[in-house]
Amino acid sequence: MAVLAAGALSLTGLTGTAQAADVNVAKNAGFESGLTNWTCSAGSGATVGSPVHGGAAALRATPAGQDNAKCVQAVAVQPNSTYTLSAWVQGGYTYLGAEGTGTTDVSTWTPDSSGWKQLTTTFRTGASTRSVTVYTHGWYGQSAYYADDVSVFGPDGGGGGDPEPQVPGAPSGLAVGSVTSSSVTLNWSAVSGATGYNVYRSGTKVQSASGTSSTVTGLAADTSYDFQVTATNAAGESAKSATVTGRTAQSGGGNPGPGVPKHAVTGYWQNFNNGAAVQKLRDVQSQYDIIAVSFADATATPGQITFNLDPAVGYASVADFKADIAAKKAAGKSVIISVGGEKGSISVNSDASATAFANSAYALMQEYGFNGVDIDLENGLNSTYMTKALRQLSAKAGAGMVLTMAPQTIDMQSTSGEYFKTALNVKDILTVVNMQYYNSGSMLGCDGKVYSQGSVDFLTALACIQLEGGLDPSQVGLGVPASTRGAGSGYVDPSIVKNALDCLARGTNCGSFKPSKTYPGLRGAMTWSTNWDATAGNAWSNAVGPHVHGLP
Repeated sequence: MAVLAAGALSLTGLTGTAQAADVNVAKNAGFESGLTNWTCSAGSGATVGSPVHGGAAALRATPAGQDNAKCVQAVAVQPNSTYTLSAWVQGGYTYLGAEGTGTTDVSTWTPDSSGWKQLTTTFRTGASTRSVTVYTHGWYGQSAYYADDVSVFGPDGGGGGDPEPQVPGAPSGLAVGSVTSSSVTLNWSAVSGATGYNVYRSGTKVQSASGTSSTVTGLAADTSYDFQVTATNAAGESAKSATVTGRTAQSGGGNPGPGVPKHAVTGYWQNFNNGAAVQKLRDVQSQYDIIAVSFADATATPGQITFNLDPAVGYASVADFKADIAAKKAAGKSVIISVGGEKGSISVNSDASATAFANSAYALMQEYGFNGVDIDLENGLNSTYMTKALRQLSAKAGAGMVLTMAPQTIDMQSTSGEYFKTALNVKDILTVVNMQYYNSGSMLGCDGKVYSQGSVDFLTALACIQLEGGLDPSQVGLGVPASTRGAGSGYVDPSIVKNALDCLARGTNCGSFKPSKTYPGLRGAMTWSTNWDATAGNAWSNAVGPHVHGLP
C-alpha cells in the first residue's frame, strides 16, 4: 500500500496545472499593422516609416491643446503575476505605464530624447485581474513623441502575443543615392518584419543599418563598387537583394559634364514650328555651348521616351539631323535631349518607370549621339524615382554625360521641393540647373523679401537660394527668354542678365540685393530658345554669350 501511495503522489505531481509560458502579451507591438489594437486620443496617433526602432513602422503621437496624445491597448494577463513593461521611445516628453492592474498602477517617463531610448517598469496583477491597459502618452504643449517595439512580458493571459517572426524577405528597390570621392549612399525599400539590415560590398558584409539608408565610406575615388543589402530580425537574415553598382566621384569633386566649358551658355532648340525662326542645328549660333533638343516624346510604357524628328524643321532625313549633331560635337558643343516641356507627359514614379527612362534615354544617346539629357518636367517630378532613373542612366553613359535641369521658379524656392531634392541627390553628376526666371510673377529671394520678375534683384536673389541651398556655383545658371515673344512674361533685356551675372560672380552691378559673397564659378545662362533668339537677330546670344564666356 505504501508503494502504491507514493506512486499516486508522483502521478498527481506530473499532471498538475501547467504554468502559462512567458510571452509578450501586447499585440501589434511594433506598429507594423498601423494602429490595429491601439486607440489614440483625439486622433493624435499615426504610424510612420521613419524614424523606426525595429521593423518598418513606429508610432508618432502629437499632443495638441488639452490632449496629451495618449495611446492605449488592453492586454490579456494572468492574475497574481508579474509583468515587465517596456518600449523604445524618442522625441518629446514620453510616458509609459499600465493601469487597471488590480494592485499598484505604474508609469515611467523621459524628457526629450533625440535618439531611441528604452523605458522599462514592472507591475503585478491582482487576484482577479484578467486585463490591464498599457499606454504611452506625451505632454501638453510638447512636441510629438515616437514609440516602437512595446513589450508586456509575462505569463500568457489567454490572448497570446504577436506571432513569432519569420525570416524577412530580401530588400527591393536598392539604389545609389548621393556619392562623394570616398563614399556611396544607398537607399532601399523597407521590408515587413525586418528589425535591421546588412550592407554588402562585393559579397562581403561591411556594415549594418537600422533604417533604409546607409552610407558606405572609405572608398577609392572614381571607382565602381557592387552593393547588396539583406534584411534581418530575430529569426535570421534574408537572401541578398539585387546588386547595384555605384561609382565614387573623381578626387576633388570631379567635373560633371567635363566637356562643358567652365562658363557656359545653354539654348533650347525647337523641334517644331511655333512661329519662331525654323532652324537646323547647324544654324544655331556658335555662342551656345549646350544645345537642348526639345523635346523627347512619351511612349505607352511609363517612363519610356523616344524622339521623333518633326518634318517642319526641314531636314531631308534623320541621317542629316544626326550629322548636324556630330558636327556640333566636333566643334566642342554638347547636344542633349530635353525631356518634358509645358506639354510633356512623361512620368517617372516607380522602379519600373525609372528603369524604362534610363534604358530609353541611353538608347537615344547611342542612336543620335546625344551627350546627355535635360530634365524639364513642368507637370510634377518624383525625386525618389527620378534620382534612381538618373543614377541608372549615369552608370550606363559614364562620367562624360551632360545632365541639365530647367525647373520653374516655384520648384526651387525650397530644398524640400521635389526638383530641388532631385538636384541635390544627383549633385555629383549634375552639370547645371538653369531655373526659368520667367512666367512666374513675384517670388521670395534668399533674404526672405519678395522680388518681381524682370529685375536684377529677381535673378540674383532667387539664384542665391540655389547657391546657398547646396548646389555648387558651377551648377547654377540663369534661364531667361531670348525675346519678348519667347515667354508669356519675365523677359529682361540682355543688359539685365549681364548685370546679374556680374553681381553674382564679381559683386558688381547689383541692384538693391547684394549677395553676402561672390560666386566666380557660376556656370552661366540659358535661354528659350535658339529659335526665338534667331528671330530677333541673335541679339540675346550676341550680348550674353561673350559676357558669360568672359566671367572670371
